[in-house]
Amino acid sequence: MNQNNLSIYNTKEHEAESDVALETVSESARAPMYAVVMHNDNYTTMDFVVYVLVEIFDHGVDRAVELMYQIHESGRAVVAILPFEIGEMKILQVNELAEQMEYPLLTTLEKQ
Repeated sequence: MNQNNLSIYNTKEHEAESDVALETVSESARAPMYAVVMHNDNYTTMDFVVYVLVEIFDHGVDRAVELMYQIHESGRAVVAILPFEIGEMKILQVNELAEQMEYPLLTTLEKQ
């Protein structure tokens, strides 16, 4: 394959990748969003809640502590706004960790 053909091939491949990326962005922009809500209970430790918020929801430690106190004081807090499938996946991850640690932490999805 000569150099000219390679350049054309790479350009066409890049264009195709860009189209896919644009389609994905526009599809998720139209997807309904859901609030991931974490609920307070009398057994799950504050440290565990902060850990979950940092590790699963990618919050910084300071933001995770703020959310943990909101959950503790208000009984619940929205910890993320996500498309349904991603929110559902995050809840499954939370449930798995909570079950391993024997905590009854409840996390739910609410349509926005």
